Amino acid sequence: MSWDDIGFLISKNKYNENSYISEVYSRSHGKVSGIIFGGTSKKLRNYLQIGNQIHINYNSKSENKIGYFKIEIEKAYSPIFFENQKKLLCIISAMNLIKILTAESQSNIKIYELIIDFYRLLNEENWIKNYIYWEMELFKNLGYDLVFKDLVDKKVTDNNIKYVVKSSSGKKIIPNFLINRNQDNEDIKNLLDGLKLIGDYLEKTILKPNNLNPPITRFNFINSLK
Repeated sequence: MSWDDIGFLISKNKYNENSYISEVYSRSHGKVSGIIFGGTSKKLRNYLQIGNQIHINYNSKSENKIGYFKIEIEKAYSPIFFENQKKLLCIISAMNLIKILTAESQSNIKIYELIIDFYRLLNEENWIKNYIYWEMELFKNLGYDLVFKDLVDKKVTDNNIKYVVKSSSGKKIIPNFLINRNQDNEDIKNLLDGLKLIGDYLEKTILKPNNLNPPITRFNFINSLK
């Protein structure tokens, strides 16, 4: 089996002294694993940054055996953000979510396009808020649509609007920007509250039922914002 495609590097692990076992999320073939021989060479290791867009030539002797990649750089996204630790950790977190939540060899053009959208939002002023929306859109495209406005009660106190959701563990305040997407800039506390709520949903609704552990990369990103 042999094909050419374009995709994003979402993981890499040392295979031997000179090579990596890597995963890419490709436009036409979805998530695919393969060996990159010579991946530790000076030429290739500069390309092999998580989140970079690469051209992929994939070859495999059979569907039951791992194949190998020959790669060329298409666009080096990650180095653009090397001086911004928060955004770099966000890239690693986003790519890891795609790695753990998507199925092998199942094409989904919407997920591929979401990765492209992700790099656009990193250049926006309200990038943290828009990244939270991006996570919600990712979950939606994987079959887990979280619509907060269908879950909350609206409370008005002294002309201030609050949204409250009731659960078995009590009441939770939902940050307004998760209901009204036209909200202006949010302070970091509200953004962190939003990330926590989305994380709780991720863990309880997606990860635990599928015997998956919460990703440490997401914790690292959130901690960088505090």
